[in-house]
Amino acid sequence: MPIVSPWNREGYVAAFNINNFLNGASSARQYEGQLERLKNAGKQVDCIEIAVRGAIENLRAKATRSFVIYGEPQSGKTEMMICLTAKLLDQGHNFILHLLNDSVDLLGQNLGRFKTSGLAPSARNFSEILDPTIPIKSGKHVIFCKKNANDLRKLIDKIGTIDGIVVIDDEADYASPNSKVNSGDKTKINRLINQILSDTGIYIGVTATPARLDLNNTFQNDSHLWVDFPPHSAYTGQDVFFPLDNKVKFSLKLLSNSGDEPKYARSALFRFLANVAYLNKYVNATEENYSFLIHTSGKKTDHKSDWSVISSALHDLQDRSSSRFQKYVEEIWEILSDRYADADVDELTRYILNNIARNSVVIINSERDFSLRGASATNPSSLFTIIIGGNIVSRGVTLENLLSMFFTRDVRHKIQQDTYIQRARMFGSRGNYLRFFELTIPSALYTDWHRCFVFHRLALDAIRQKMGSLVWLTDQRIAAVSSSSIDRSTVDLNRGEMSFALFEYNADVEKLISSGKPSIQLMEELSALIGEQSFPTYLRKYIIKTLPKQVASLAFHPTGSIVKYSDADQDLIERRRGFIGTSDLQKAKYPDAIHHFKIYTNAAGRARLFYKFEGSIQFIKNMK
Repeated sequence: MPIVSPWNREGYVAAFNINNFLNGASSARQYEGQLERLKNAGKQVDCIEIAVRGAIENLRAKATRSFVIYGEPQSGKTEMMICLTAKLLDQGHNFILHLLNDSVDLLGQNLGRFKTSGLAPSARNFSEILDPTIPIKSGKHVIFCKKNANDLRKLIDKIGTIDGIVVIDDEADYASPNSKVNSGDKTKINRLINQILSDTGIYIGVTATPARLDLNNTFQNDSHLWVDFPPHSAYTGQDVFFPLDNKVKFSLKLLSNSGDEPKYARSALFRFLANVAYLNKYVNATEENYSFLIHTSGKKTDHKSDWSVISSALHDLQDRSSSRFQKYVEEIWEILSDRYADADVDELTRYILNNIARNSVVIINSERDFSLRGASATNPSSLFTIIIGGNIVSRGVTLENLLSMFFTRDVRHKIQQDTYIQRARMFGSRGNYLRFFELTIPSALYTDWHRCFVFHRLALDAIRQKMGSLVWLTDQRIAAVSSSSIDRSTVDLNRGEMSFALFEYNADVEKLISSGKPSIQLMEELSALIGEQSFPTYLRKYIIKTLPKQVASLAFHPTGSIVKYSDADQDLIERRRGFIGTSDLQKAKYPDAIHHFKIYTNAAGRARLFYKFEGSIQFIKNMK
């Protein structure tokens, strides 16, 4: 056994001193450590830094105790929340509670990623602290809890009231908003979260679809202080899958009807097999597994029918004596021949047939299905993984190596913008194989989905440019959120108008409006005259990309005065019913116009620009 000397380097006897260990006992500068971990893994961190900086500035200024961090679907928000938690711990916050959807699978995914990040203290499920011997009033805690009423009650029974608790609510627009807001009551989850927050708690909602949180006034969040979480450079999202310029960088197969005939799903399966074969034989250095998502309905009986179609086709491809074997193989061969002129089509066809038994067809109808499937539900464990799912795959679930999506969900009534944005499971880091990704969808549904994202894009651009009260767009086919979630005491459903910052009306503006110049030229010159806040860039860009008949699609109407409007706010130039009426649109003069602009002035020489899309779009605005 080695002899340990009691002498230190200076020749003095070493003595134990507890003061040497009292300072610095807590982990400091964890935030920088988390950023370094991500950098070492080759991940981009500047987008995370932007979001964390914005959140901390809100807290430092003490301007609000409730705000939202918004980003894109599947854009890496879990890593952002890990870094935000690290920064909050560095800043001295002792109890951080993460809320997430009522999903055991999602809980396992997120909790596991937090634990492997090296965060101190290590994240724990709420059930791990319920034992009476575990103290929670001292030390630091990072706790996870599902948005489940029973779980939240157990947590409250344990922790009581924690001064300064920070609640980070993942998928914040799900379950947390109060859908009973107009009845004076509260939903269970909303009431329990309010109880946890008490008078001193801090609420940070995280979501890709924040409209409901604004229109519901959830936990009195302040939309003026919302924080943008921009996507990383490798992200493929709405600009790729729903481009304004119609330049599609992936394979888009539009169906002329509802797509409910078995042949459409079967053909989509064969194209998926063909793409997997080409990727693994001609692109990838090593073989990879891929997944194919089929989402046709929310009904379990329909999922069983989808399963039958896919399973039968896979079985026939394995049975060379099947009466359909030659027909199906020939269809696959022709797909390969049409798509990949540089490839040995026979070789790729043999690859598919030799490996077709390496398939997995899973139906995901419920949380229980996710639990039973484990990682195979989201990360393909077989070469050809086919996932047939309903609403459970629509939120918070990241599907790795998703190569094809067959989406024919029929919607007879209005589609909810927030729901359909969350159903865009193809979003994410698809760049490495984007040109091979295929979306098969009825053309009418794709048009609705595309318009849904146009509305969403306009709203988010307005937030990013700090344009004041937020505006959420709807029309006859698309609703911003569920109507029960809209706080009608503060939310105004305008008559299809969007307005911007006040400006000084002068002779130069009047001369330009009455100049008769081409509308696109007039638009650019007007924006230069009145400024960005009064005529934002994001709207001009949107209009330029949506002019089916060029200059004829855009109209600028003569300036109007509001002096004689008794129901208008003369100072702010606002009117609850809106200003632009049918006669103002001058349809005889501008029969093809869909974008209409009109300036209104008050007696003080102030003015405001109003925009109206001549269709069925309505603008929902929170007036609080």
